[in-house]
Amino acid sequence: MGFRLKISLLPRIIIAIILGIVFGNVFSLPWVRVFTTFNAVFSQFLGFMIPLIIVGLVTPAIADIGKSAGKLLLITVAIAYLDTVISGILSYGTGSWLFPAMVENTANITKVEEAVTIAPFFTIQIPPIIEVMSGLVFSFMMGLTIAYGELNKLKGIFEDFKTAIVMAIHHAIIPLLPLYIFGIFLQMTYTGQAYHIMLVFIQIIIVIFALHILVLLYQFCIAGGIVRKNPLRLLWNMIPAYLTALGTSSSAATIPVTLRQTIKNGVSEDIAGFTVPLCATIHMSGSAMKITACALTICLMKGLPYDFVTFLNFVLMLGIVMVAAPGVPGGAIMAALAPLATILGFGPEEQALMIALYISMDSFGTACNVTGDGAIALVVDQFTKRKFATRK
Repeated sequence: MGFRLKISLLPRIIIAIILGIVFGNVFSLPWVRVFTTFNAVFSQFLGFMIPLIIVGLVTPAIADIGKSAGKLLLITVAIAYLDTVISGILSYGTGSWLFPAMVENTANITKVEEAVTIAPFFTIQIPPIIEVMSGLVFSFMMGLTIAYGELNKLKGIFEDFKTAIVMAIHHAIIPLLPLYIFGIFLQMTYTGQAYHIMLVFIQIIIVIFALHILVLLYQFCIAGGIVRKNPLRLLWNMIPAYLTALGTSSSAATIPVTLRQTIKNGVSEDIAGFTVPLCATIHMSGSAMKITACALTICLMKGLPYDFVTFLNFVLMLGIVMVAAPGVPGGAIMAALAPLATILGFGPEEQALMIALYISMDSFGTACNVTGDGAIALVVDQFTKRKFATRK
């Protein structure tokens, strides 16, 4: 049996970026056009897949959530969604304050000239079967219908469709992403843009890490105030869950540890057993914070609109589509491609940059998500205790 080396997605993305920068200084124009042609075809395929990803992932997720509808579910979902949106807005507010100067100063240092357009040898048009917004509305309609109508046969069909979509992501999109990102950075290096982008990204990543800590602090300060406990002690108790998520990059794989630490913080076993698995699916504050910061950065670099109303619309939609993200390889950023394209106007190059930047920090977003699940469990537990006390 031969030895087979397995390299995870993050190292492959990093290698692709490095090789793209290196070969961008070596390759002649015809070689660059070869990879530009591949990117043109792959971006068409990606555009075709985005609505199908939405339908395949969001429909079963909505059906599962709606199945156990009740006041406790609605409260947990509302808190998780609100926190996800607040994290995105906090990220936008911080970014709109700090990022313009960073992008401008870096541009002045690197003196980037106007990029040269490199045309592919040929293109193939692959129009999507449905529009993204139509796919999202269809997903909600079918998911709620399945949930409240208890249409198990129809649910089975969409579960099978989800399996097909996950297989397509896992076996077609994810393996080709490094080559796609290689082509993007190859072209940017050839046209003189890569150095500018890398300098900006390094600064943005530092700000995102600081925001990451701020999000966790405000979550546990609010939760601590509600349950009247030391927020730093509550946060400290969740560190094992944070570290587990950091190592696994999976909310689902971290559930047992998150559950144990949440109970250690004083949450009843019944409430913890309900909220933690649910929040692992719907609470995406860390991911929303990262995606918003990265998207704002790219808007500034590419001269795209980044006004508050546009980004509020983006964050509100992001909190919905990312319900489908957990358990799927690169799920959060894959689900986010739809609002990135339709609301912010991101093309193939901007989407590739988003994927590369997001995946480079994927485990930190997951760690922020699952740690915040413990704060939500505390709030929900306190609400149920007060409700029970009032009835008595």
